[in-house]
Amino acid sequence: MTEEQSKIVPESTTTTTTSHPPPEPAAHDPLKEDMAEEKSIIPEPSPPADDSKALVVVEKTSEVAVEKPIEVSVNRDAVLARVATEKRLSLIKAWEESEKSKAENKAHKNISAISAWENSKKAATEAELRKIEEQLEKKKAEYGEKLKNKIATIHREAEEKRAFIEAKKGEDFLKAEETSAKYRATGTAPKKLFGCF
Repeated sequence: MTEEQSKIVPESTTTTTTSHPPPEPAAHDPLKEDMAEEKSIIPEPSPPADDSKALVVVEKTSEVAVEKPIEVSVNRDAVLARVATEKRLSLIKAWEESEKSKAENKAHKNISAISAWENSKKAATEAELRKIEEQLEKKKAEYGEKLKNKIATIHREAEEKRAFIEAKKGEDFLKAEETSAKYRATGTAPKKLFGCF
């Protein structure tokens, strides 16, 4: 048992001498924070239960310590690539949002201009329609007045013609009475009894 303990002691001393000192902390470096998070993801080896397993665990720890600088540089490159990709994607997304916003504002401006144009054209057309309706109403009133005057003139002329016919009828009656009185006085008969014979 003493031989195993002596073997363990030299190996443990060699592992402490071969381990790398931790890097000095820099002032808030996000890459190093990401690397620290990734390192914390690597599980710590469990404490050995007996001496034979302790030898194996120590050897694995030394291998991990030797491979860490390679993993750190690979992880750093991966992290840098991921950060660059995320930055590019966020810039693309911001550009897309900006373009969409510009397009929406432009469309809204054009729709507002079209609405204003439509309203002004409607107002102008309605004003023109009212003007035409007023002109038509005025012409209708003028023509109505003219027609009423014409009807009144026709009625007046008809009354004059009726009066003229009545006067002529009266004259014809008087003439017929005078002629009949003359025929009675002379005792002669009229030459024409009826105008149709």
